[in-house]
Amino acid sequence: MCLSISGVQNGIRMDENRPETIVVVDDEEDILLLCRVNLEFEGYQVVTASSGVEGLRLARELHPSMVLLDVMMPSMDGWHVLEALKSDPETAEIPVVMLTARVQGEDQMRGWSGGAADYIMKPFSPVALLETMRNVLHPHDPEEAQRRRERSLEKLRLLNSQF
Repeated sequence: MCLSISGVQNGIRMDENRPETIVVVDDEEDILLLCRVNLEFEGYQVVTASSGVEGLRLARELHPSMVLLDVMMPSMDGWHVLEALKSDPETAEIPVVMLTARVQGEDQMRGWSGGAADYIMKPFSPVALLETMRNVLHPHDPEEAQRRRERSLEKLRLLNSQF
């Protein structure tokens, strides 16, 4: 039997018998499908958006447990969505995990500094997706998770200053 401090098992809120809602924002249909299939299989409720504007609207409307957010999208990119979410008191506490093919240090610094909870590099495996989500949604030690993000940001700043 698997117990969780947060009252969640396999994506299901045991106290409410309602699945946690995840909003996935990406302009690539195959990424939306990959995320939807794998997350629904684990018991999450998944709502998808194919644009930043739509994703921002859904996040404000649904107040999901998490947003998985692509960085590079036309019209409103992931950076602008992240900034809008984190600057709005109604959505600022929603964890945002950035989905990106961009692995440059500047991009990661921008995300960490902007309030991203974590990064998933494309292409990614379903196992990596689920592991990252579980770590962000239900960290064993939330303070350690914050320290890890701060250390990662500091390393990126140091590396950037060297080049």
